[in-house]
Amino acid sequence: MRFALTLLAALALPTLSPAQTQPDPADWPAVTAQADGQTVYWHAWGGSTATNDFIGWVADRAGEMGVDLRHVKLTDTADAVGVVVNELQAGVTEGGSVDMIWINGANFASMKRENLLFGPFAEQLPNWRYVDVDGKGVLTDFTVPTEGFESPWAMAQLVFVHDSARVETPPTSAAKLLEWAQANPGRFTYPQPPDFLGTTFLKQMLIELTDDPARLSEPVGDDYDDVTFILWDYLDQLQPLLWRQGRAYPESGPRQFQLINDGEVDIAISFSPGEATTAIGNFELPESVRTYVLDGGTIGNASFVAIPVNANAKAGAMVVADILLSPEAQARAQDPAVLGYGTVLDMAKLSPEDRAVFDALDLGIATLTPTQLGTALPEPHPTWATRLADDWVARYGVAD
Repeated sequence: MRFALTLLAALALPTLSPAQTQPDPADWPAVTAQADGQTVYWHAWGGSTATNDFIGWVADRAGEMGVDLRHVKLTDTADAVGVVVNELQAGVTEGGSVDMIWINGANFASMKRENLLFGPFAEQLPNWRYVDVDGKGVLTDFTVPTEGFESPWAMAQLVFVHDSARVETPPTSAAKLLEWAQANPGRFTYPQPPDFLGTTFLKQMLIELTDDPARLSEPVGDDYDDVTFILWDYLDQLQPLLWRQGRAYPESGPRQFQLINDGEVDIAISFSPGEATTAIGNFELPESVRTYVLDGGTIGNASFVAIPVNANAKAGAMVVADILLSPEAQARAQDPAVLGYGTVLDMAKLSPEDRAVFDALDLGIATLTPTQLGTALPEPHPTWATRLADDWVARYGVAD
């Protein structure tokens, strides 16, 4: 991400000519007609078999509408941002190789600020009428207004995953987690920042520990050291109590689950409330695993898709974004047997038949109900994630 954001700050990008033909999101019949026969390259995280399979299912639905959806698997969203930046710098203002990006947070904020996104389009999608615009927080992304330049498709919330056969009463606060780690050294870890899940753990702890969580909704300022001192003091105490005494960290969320399955740790974190149930069904976690949230709540956000300003298949990308908002796709994504993601839809806006599909979903033994999850805590401004990850690497980083 640092590479892409540095380029964004340094490069003077060409201005697109208004004469270039762009699909009109308000004319949906024309959009679908133009999309027919297009190939859409969706640059999206490829680190989960379940996610990859779901995108494959979306590709089948897109194919029924004449759109050939190809999944370009990423390990870091910033890689796709970098491609767009490099193409625009080279004068490729049309026919770019990135048609759609799974995006949020700092990457979206940077692309929106530098006018690298096509749109606004999201609120013109036919299935937007089902979106919960009041209760899901989908009109902002890490405090940045989306203004139609990205379309939501999944809700996520930080949860803690524990093996109940080993941990009868899991720690439900930052202080309790430290006490538990002191009594059970080596049995907890988290992914190494700047991995998004590891960085989310840092943000979660800072929200709980700081005296002024509201300060985090504004960009990082000169008071950064004063705000974060309490976090680094906490992590200094926690770090030697982690798995392998903090000298190594799992590189990803799935690697944490493997450590639980192998009996090396007892507690992990996930940003998908249904992921543990899915992993149990795939024999990637023991059946004794359960999920919980902290007493003060946990961070939640939406996953979005955005279309680069120089995308080759803008119409096709909008068709895919609309498929992702369909009740059929949303119910499939919420099914723990598939993904276990939260829906961005408002159940009151659905037909009785579509609502019944959601009501019939079996959330599974390790998935919390929406009531148990509680109201998600808002994400800090994206500048906090970048600064915290950089500082963590400087303080605790382990060489690859």
